Amino acid sequence: MPELLEYKCPACGGAINFDSNLQKMKCPFCDTEFDMETLKAYDEGLKNDQPDEMVWETSPGSQWDENEASGFNAYICKSCGGEIVADENTAATSCPFCNNPVVMMGKLSGILRPDYVIPFKLDKKAAKEGLMKHLQGKRLLPKIFKDQNRIEEIKGIYIPFWLFNADTDANIRYRATKVRTWSDSNYDYIQTSFFSVWRGGSLRFERVPVDGSTKMPDDLMESIEPYNFNEAVDFQTAYLAGYLADKYDVNADESIARANERIKHSTEQIFASTVHGYSTVIPESSNIRFRNGLVRYALYPVWLLNTVWNNKKYTFAMNGQTGKFVGDLPMDKAAYWKWFGGLTAVFGAITYLVAFFLNLL
Repeated sequence: MPELLEYKCPACGGAINFDSNLQKMKCPFCDTEFDMETLKAYDEGLKNDQPDEMVWETSPGSQWDENEASGFNAYICKSCGGEIVADENTAATSCPFCNNPVVMMGKLSGILRPDYVIPFKLDKKAAKEGLMKHLQGKRLLPKIFKDQNRIEEIKGIYIPFWLFNADTDANIRYRATKVRTWSDSNYDYIQTSFFSVWRGGSLRFERVPVDGSTKMPDDLMESIEPYNFNEAVDFQTAYLAGYLADKYDVNADESIARANERIKHSTEQIFASTVHGYSTVIPESSNIRFRNGLVRYALYPVWLLNTVWNNKKYTFAMNGQTGKFVGDLPMDKAAYWKWFGGLTAVFGAITYLVAFFLNLL
């Protein structure tokens, strides 16, 4: 059976968690605090521990089908002896019986071990407040959704990200126009001049993130960017205590296409921003070459909130470091048509007034 790691308080024996406010490990039972440096030696010592080997020759029940068993793993909680069942990509969770936080060591060792982690800075209370703030000022949001909204699930989870570094050399050509208009007593004139505009140069990209989990939609994860990598630290399993964590199930090679797409799009945007003074600018050709590609593996903090309304599930995400909050909301159709009707009436009144004054002229 795979190995679990639990951080125990040496003072009282309780399970200790990472406290995002203190940026330390803290025992919720006796309030003892531990610096992260103190636990590095503890991690090193755990590498030399050998698991117990106690095998029973029994055969109750029937065997799982190979396809059924391949998708999850079972663990034994060292605190209460309860069984923890998690899918094959779960790297940190909590015991469903005693709620003690646990880390699946095998999911984070060897080539699977992250290089960096950005610790949570915001707690569950901040995530709930983020949702309430997200709901404020939404004029087309059904009032009953806000009043009766109940968070069905809220969890802090470390999401696996691949971080891509690359140098780019780019050559981009644009078709541009300048339009000049003038009039005389007889005619209105329009003169259009056409130009071919070239841009070339090099850019350096560092730590372009690509979500390494199929559970998380790429657009949702990218919507809560950016993260401040200056606050990243070398990975320690202690940061995962008290949170959920997944290992990647999309490897670095499979993430290259997404990284290329993001870097190419950013390069084209940056070069386009340098083309000024034209009426229209249309890209005609783009050639971008990558050099010095480098990939690193990191875990980034995300709060996920799920709520159900009218039998539909709504998922929200908050950046666990910066507090940036995103998520789709339902729309009150009656309020929408009322709002749309109001706009129509306003534009109708403006049109009438314009026509009235033109007739006076």
